[in-house]
Amino acid sequence: MMAARALTSLVERLPRVRGGFEAMADLGKLTWFRVGGPAEVLYTPADVADLADFLKGCPAGIDLTVIGLGANMLVRDGGVPGVTIRLGKAFAGIAVDGMTLKCGAGAVNATVATAARDAGIAGLEFLTGIPGTIGGGLRMNAGAYGREFKDVFRSATALDRAGTVHKLDAGAMGFHYRHVDAAEDLIFVGAEIAGIAGDQDAITARMREIRTERELSQPTQARTGGSTFANPPGAKAWELIDRAGCRGLTRGGAQVSPKHTNFLINTGNASAADLEGLGEDVRARVKAMSGIELRWEIRRLGVSAGDSKSVGAS
Repeated sequence: MMAARALTSLVERLPRVRGGFEAMADLGKLTWFRVGGPAEVLYTPADVADLADFLKGCPAGIDLTVIGLGANMLVRDGGVPGVTIRLGKAFAGIAVDGMTLKCGAGAVNATVATAARDAGIAGLEFLTGIPGTIGGGLRMNAGAYGREFKDVFRSATALDRAGTVHKLDAGAMGFHYRHVDAAEDLIFVGAEIAGIAGDQDAITARMREIRTERELSQPTQARTGGSTFANPPGAKAWELIDRAGCRGLTRGGAQVSPKHTNFLINTGNASAADLEGLGEDVRARVKAMSGIELRWEIRRLGVSAGDSKSVGAS
């Protein structure tokens, strides 16, 4: 009862919105790993204006977490305290203007690649190989097959904690390998990316090559979260993991993919603790073998099941 009263109290403290609130929302079903605890409150904004109004009226001190498609993230078993903001279909628009695509942060990367192909825009085929959305790709400067978001970036639109709109150029983003300098509390709501004129048949062929290569080399049919660790300077994470003897390594229901060692798999009954613990086992083995400390690429959100801040704890 105390937990229920606490959750009701949180919703009552939040500003009125046109979007929806859901208390104790199951986040596990929204992630590719299919694990994790609930969101204390899940908020799905109706549009950018609704999100801005929410941010302007949200009391200070309430934790805010932003998610998209759930691809490159691991929700811990204790859930995510505060408000989890999910940018859904209202943020998935794609508009073509010449060689530029204006995309909502919730637009799926592969869908953007297809829209570019249909418009005869080349240079965005690599998005086919990046799971997730434009917003997530911006936040980590995602990349694959020789290209990164910074290579096609023109501008981004974001809201700060006060609901103020910011337009960011490449300098303000501060792109690095799998990282940007843009403030962590900025919520990306859209971006403009661009390519060059190309032949549709050639673009289609390149997209098909990328899809085929992914299917052959990655566990695309498994419950996974994409690449687990960023490549260290001058090295490849998967090679270091393989040399450390981690191929097929297990912990509870979690496994290092035998197909691609930089992927963790939920074999069916893994907990988030199994997956994160296995990742730390891998990091320790690689450090002992090579002296290199792997950096997590997957976002790990929320609190552990035994944490006193676990959602719903009384």
